[in-house]
Amino acid sequence: MNGQKQNIIQTDVVIIGAGPCGLFAVFELGLLDMQAHLIDILDRPGGQCAELYPEKPIYDIPGMVEVSGQELTDLLMTQAAPFKPTFHFNRMVVALEKIDDRLWRITTDAQEIFEAPVIVIAAGGGSFQPKKPPLAGIDAFEAKDKTDGAGVHYAVRYVQAFADKHILISGGGDSALDWVLNLQPLAKSMTLVHRRDEFRAAPDSVRKMRALVAENKMTLHIGQVADLKGEANVLKQAVIKTKAGETKTLAIDSFLPFFGLTMKLGPVADWGLNLTENLINVDTASFATDQAGIYAIGDINNYAGKRKLILSGFHEAALMAHDAFSRVYPDKKLIFQYTTSSTNLQKKLGVK
Repeated sequence: MNGQKQNIIQTDVVIIGAGPCGLFAVFELGLLDMQAHLIDILDRPGGQCAELYPEKPIYDIPGMVEVSGQELTDLLMTQAAPFKPTFHFNRMVVALEKIDDRLWRITTDAQEIFEAPVIVIAAGGGSFQPKKPPLAGIDAFEAKDKTDGAGVHYAVRYVQAFADKHILISGGGDSALDWVLNLQPLAKSMTLVHRRDEFRAAPDSVRKMRALVAENKMTLHIGQVADLKGEANVLKQAVIKTKAGETKTLAIDSFLPFFGLTMKLGPVADWGLNLTENLINVDTASFATDQAGIYAIGDINNYAGKRKLILSGFHEAALMAHDAFSRVYPDKKLIFQYTTSSTNLQKKLGVK
């Protein structure tokens, strides 16, 4: 079934989203001889792990005491490699249509057309973008080179880029406090500004931050950033208005506002799927939607007891793959095998 015909890419499965769940789905589908193409709006695999916290430690992946978002992405890519997935980055799916009782057709904004019996939506919460603080001229100071720590950054991709920088972080959630703690040892100076002296972050992170303040290793201002200043698009200063009514001007190299993300479901909302608050309802026996051949795994789906955890998405990918087998191979019987004992599966993985 794989191959190209009349400029239409024909494959077994199209996965929308190349985050951790989409990447692990490649592995589970590959064990069952299903080939996948992946489409992602980002320019690389890994989804939010790679885009928003590539160097931030993750502690709840089974068997890994600690792994960064980028390390997890790299490991999943290595695990999927034996099944030769094809990636289509910087693409958005703009249309989905049913061809017949078995096939679906997908079109991207790059005018690529895919046909497959199985569509897997693994798009996290949809396309996402950081919430920007309402500061005039902020766009001019946004970092163009992600390996350079100077300027405005909405995510940390390279920790070492912030070494010896005067850093200002704004926000009161886990992302803001985590990066205060992770970057403070590298920074020339670290300042945190938050509109109130209460934080939404983990209590242990707040305790550690306050200890650094007490030891004069960083500065905390209760207030908000009112203005950014610089020359020739190079960030030089931030103006802070404190809750007490004072105005302070700080010399800074780097400004990291962590105000969360704006999630947009995008065209998925128009595909006629059964939704609950912009999440796709699924059957937990297979993670199928109400449209035969379309599945949803990871943060984008909804069911009773749902938890938005990467490990939950891995489980969902496995059950999805076993159900999808019957659509790709309607005349074959699926024989369940374990990778630990099946020489057939081990051969596919290149370990035998």
